[in-house]
Amino acid sequence: MSDHASHDISRVHFVGIGGAGMSGLARILLDRGKVVTGSDRVDSETVAWLRAGGARVAVGHRADNLRLGGSLPTVVVTSFAAIPQDNPELVAASEHGIAVIRRSDLLAELMVGRKQALIAGTHGKTSTTSFAVGAFTAAGLDPSFAVGGVLASTGTNSHEGEGEWFIAEADESDASLLRYRPDIAVVTNIEPDHLDYFGTPARYFEVFEKFCAKIAPDGYLVACLDDPHAAGLAARWHRLGGKVAGYGTTRAGAEHPHVPRLARLISTTDTPAGTVARVALDDHEVELTARTPGLHMALNATAALVAGYLAGGEPGALARGISSAAGVGRRFESHGVVTSGRCYGAEVIDDYAHHPTEVAAVLRAARSKVEAAGSGNVVVVFQPHLYSRTQKFAAQFAAALSAADQVVVLDVYPAREEPIEGVNGKLIADAIDGAHFAPETAEVPELVASLAGPGDVVLTMGAGSVTSLADPIFAALGEAR
Repeated sequence: MSDHASHDISRVHFVGIGGAGMSGLARILLDRGKVVTGSDRVDSETVAWLRAGGARVAVGHRADNLRLGGSLPTVVVTSFAAIPQDNPELVAASEHGIAVIRRSDLLAELMVGRKQALIAGTHGKTSTTSFAVGAFTAAGLDPSFAVGGVLASTGTNSHEGEGEWFIAEADESDASLLRYRPDIAVVTNIEPDHLDYFGTPARYFEVFEKFCAKIAPDGYLVACLDDPHAAGLAARWHRLGGKVAGYGTTRAGAEHPHVPRLARLISTTDTPAGTVARVALDDHEVELTARTPGLHMALNATAALVAGYLAGGEPGALARGISSAAGVGRRFESHGVVTSGRCYGAEVIDDYAHHPTEVAAVLRAARSKVEAAGSGNVVVVFQPHLYSRTQKFAAQFAAALSAADQVVVLDVYPAREEPIEGVNGKLIADAIDGAHFAPETAEVPELVASLAGPGDVVLTMGAGSVTSLADPIFAALGEAR
């Protein structure tokens, strides 16, 4: 059980209900028969989906939205990073003495009474969570889950299951993962990020140490031994008497012989359908396929396999569930393959990668895909996310993007930040030989069509609005002659 104060969640109002994280929890509350209301800046398919499920949702933020359910809510949920404190609904909640909590607080409430399988780490949380959902479901565990993206296999980002397990991402960006009490805590990797919140890498690393301290007495830390910081965390937790189930390649296991290892990634083979992995799990051996190619995805799939095994799942069923997982929106998501013209066979793929390590991993996956197909180049359209991240990691972004054959860099997507003088996408583009800086996004589809050729993988990449260019780029490629 979570060690935070309990709240009455019989009538919940969401400020920003259409967001990926918020909407999933709203759906679970609806499934539990609670009164759900909310607001968002714009109408959307997600908002329509929630209304169809019984939620009352307003477009635009107004104080009287708090009465959409007929009476005032018992609690208001918001994102302190995305929603300003002077939002009229938050002001009204304060005036009425209504508790205002974060999404992480509500998630902790929803997991009370369930066993918690939580996926943490700097990179790969959503993909690993989607693999875990597929694994647990195929093994007959019928888990509840909340994912930071829409699962292609289910068309939803959450589910209220009948089983005892609840699977969710544990977000470290604002230390909210410390609100949970995991029975299985997966840590995929640890690399300095979100320094606008933590200030220093040391404080960022510290939050994962504190996360381990939240693991239930009989719970497990599941850690990737191929990541030095995750392996170090596992070694320290093991020395303190904590239960550890490590996973990783044969080489990584040899480098960390004192960390208990439950799964060994024996081999990986890249194919047009994804990466096929052979995994030794305890005294079993299974084969599974990660549809997004690359070692990092095979490791994420292995993490889900270990979590499912610790939860009581049969290895073969777990592996089949992982192999059938169709992925998550904006995680190496295909927008189509061109069927005519000069760019015949080119595929447009959209990805959420917004950190240099993630960018490098996605580009390796794209390279594996074209190599498995036998031809083609990698073309990337990258949009930096946040001025502070661009300022700190410009050189690293340039180094990662240089792995592509053609690079187009957009201007910075500011999200919640004010501009920083001298910081823009050109900083990155200028550090890459032959890269194109394209501050005017309307010109990008034709530019990409002029750079691409047959069989290419064309990536739109970033956490901002770049995803909206995927379909126009696909259309431009189809028209290229």
